[in-house]
Order: sequence, then structure tokens, then C-alpha cells
Amino acid sequence: MPLALMVVFLLFFCSCEVSREILYKPIQFDKERQELSLQYMAERYGMVRDTPVIEPRMIVIHHTVIPTMQRTYEVFYRPKLSDSRTEIQGAGSLNVSSQFLVDRDGSIYRLMPENFMARHVIGLNHCAIGIENVGGTDDLPLTRAQLKANIWLVNYLNEKYGLEYLIGHHEYRLFEAHELWRETDSTYRTVKTDPGKKFMRRLRRHFKNGNFRPLPKPYSND
Repeated sequence: MPLALMVVFLLFFCSCEVSREILYKPIQFDKERQELSLQYMAERYGMVRDTPVIEPRMIVIHHTVIPTMQRTYEVFYRPKLSDSRTEIQGAGSLNVSSQFLVDRDGSIYRLMPENFMARHVIGLNHCAIGIENVGGTDDLPLTRAQLKANIWLVNYLNEKYGLEYLIGHHEYRLFEAHELWRETDSTYRTVKTDPGKKFMRRLRRHFKNGNFRPLPKPYSND
């Protein structure tokens, strides 16, 4: 094969490697989950709503530390938080989840309506779409296929909603003094490291400066 033709072939192959299909794998979003979501919005954010609809203004990237898609899905599936999550139980019974889950092969799953609130980031759930990535440990680092899937999904969501911010979960506390921050309890915080600086740096390389606003500067309440 001529070199020029090979280059074209490789570029085409790489561009098509990530499927643009979003697979629907719904978690349980019944009356109980809706009521828990509305209760969370009222108690944590002072937002009284009839439905748990959000106005998306940011994307929050996560990793699960759980090794498989199915096990992650099972953690998110039920409406009520597991008793094992003692560090966040005091902030409500609504189970954690996100709108999207990306498997290690790059498959993208929609777990719930993308404009319904999911519990995935303190203070910002009312305006944030969450993307969870399976893995993220030293033994199971996030993959190139996941990176490509995240790039495509972020583009899709940004084109649809005109979003303002793209952040890693480990960056959420930069918003504590921001107008978007709604958490009513000043003591309710957790330390997060996902998905890590390296993954976010690689992800942001694919977006121009004008795609998203710069992150707020570190907040101090001293």
C-alpha cells in the first residue's frame, strides 16, 4: 500500500474507532428516586421543584474505581444509597449515579435522562451532567478508548446545551465561591482525586480555549 494511502486509511480508522452510538441502559428512576431527588434538591440547594429537571451548565468527569461496567451499573441502579456509604449518608438517602457511563472499551451508556439531576458532585448537581468512566486504578488505568469516547461525548453535550465548564471531579471545590455553588452545609465536603490531572489534561487538549470558560481560582474561607 502506498504511504500516502496508508496515512489516509489510518486517519480514517482512528476517526471511526469510537462508536457514536449512545447505548441506553437505564437505572431505576421510579417514583421513589424522583421523590428522593426532589428532596435532595430542596434540602441541599434550597430548590423546590415539581420535577428533578436541571439546566446543564457544566460537565463533570469521574472515574469509578470499580473494575467493570456491570458492577458499576449495579451500584448506581437502586434509588436509595447503600448503607456502606457512611461518609455521605448524612446528606441524604438519594443514591449516587451519573447521567453517562463509559466502559473501558469506549462504549457509552446513558443511565438516565441527561437533564435530570444525578447525585455525583457536591454543590453542583443542579447544573452538572456527570460522565463516569469504569476503572481508574493503578491496575486498571483509564484507556485511550475511554478518552476518545469522552471527547466525543463532551462535544455532543456541548453542542446540545452550550455548556460553560468542563471539570474533573477533583476540581469541584474550586466552585465554592462561584454563583453556581448551591450546597447549604459548609461542612459537607469530600476529598476527590478522580479522574486525575493527567486524564483531564489529555481531554482538554481537544477543546479550543473558547469552548469552555476557565476554572475559578482556588477558594479560601480563611
